[in-house]
Amino acid sequence: MFKRVRYYIFLRDIFILSISAFGGPQAHFAMFVDLLVQKRGYLSEEDLIELTALCQILPGPTSTQTITAVGFKIGGPNLAYLTLLIWMLPAVTAMTVAAIVISNLQEREISIEFTKYIQPMAVGFVGYAALRIGQKVIKTKTAAAIMVMAAVGSFLLRSPYAFPILLIISGGITGLKYKAQPVEEKDRIRVQWSNFILWISVILAAALLGALTRNEPGLLPFRLFENFYRSGSLIFGGGQVLIPFLYTEFVEFKYYLSSEEFLSGYALMQSLPGPVFSFCAYIGSLSMRSFGTGGEIIGAFAAAFGIFLPGTFLIFFVIRFWEQLKKYRIIKASLEGINAASTGMVIAAALIMFMPLDNSIQNLLIVLVTFGILTFTKIPAPFIILSGLLAGFLW
Repeated sequence: MFKRVRYYIFLRDIFILSISAFGGPQAHFAMFVDLLVQKRGYLSEEDLIELTALCQILPGPTSTQTITAVGFKIGGPNLAYLTLLIWMLPAVTAMTVAAIVISNLQEREISIEFTKYIQPMAVGFVGYAALRIGQKVIKTKTAAAIMVMAAVGSFLLRSPYAFPILLIISGGITGLKYKAQPVEEKDRIRVQWSNFILWISVILAAALLGALTRNEPGLLPFRLFENFYRSGSLIFGGGQVLIPFLYTEFVEFKYYLSSEEFLSGYALMQSLPGPVFSFCAYIGSLSMRSFGTGGEIIGAFAAAFGIFLPGTFLIFFVIRFWEQLKKYRIIKASLEGINAASTGMVIAAALIMFMPLDNSIQNLLIVLVTFGILTFTKIPAPFIILSGLLAGFLW
């Protein structure tokens, strides 16, 4: 009885976080410390810091994996899956509604010109994300060189298949410097493979389904799930790093969304609490607009579960032997290159996303002003986006 009450309280706390945690992983972490550690005492601050560090080196959404891992430590896989669902559902629902509203406006030939200011604002947000990530991970000349290489490579190649290759190459470059890492005494690693097998089985099954349904328009949800599951299995560094993957694949490669729709949705995501990865629900919904509102809802949830599940499977797999794994020097060394490449990809994303906008002084100024406000003030992101929407309605 005690455990049931505790689990209920824990899930209620997760819901409170899901509707109040603005600002991305860094801001989320501060709120996790305040509510989950200091007020509730579910775990120590040291445990939370270690879980966050672990999630930062795995592909997938950092905040989501962290909070899911907390649920796993408290109540095992069942509580962890409920934690994931409650954490993601409000933001996924909001982004699905936003996509349906935009789709209906366009269907009725009502202009979405009111989003004209938040589109360049979204570019400013991506640029600021690159700055924040770079300040945190670029510490050496090697990392700076990898960042530039990844930025140029992802800008020129613009293929969803180029990104994982760049990440692997970058991790391999700094992995060669493993001897610079301190030697730690290692225990024998005991691995439970069930969640890894689950993760790889789903990705193989999804790839097969995607290939078999390629020419079947009515089976688009299966392809969407495969697209997002693959992205969720390859993204290191959180929601900001996801943006270049999504823009290249769904705007430039598959033409499911226009650049304006993508930027408007991303800007709206900045004004919502919860995980940035819920932006995928917006893309999935608009990708299914030709199937009506029901199709848009199916597309949104296919995309959402596709993007969130791989990170969840991987954190369940790694958390069981993390204590032993983190002592290997090559693992630590490769993270420098992976993080540097991620920074370069976000820089390239800002440039790529700006190019389809009108090449006007106004748009450039909006990008720079947004970047400056985020860099030099503490004005919350929702207020910045809402001011842009209000300006769009007025002018």
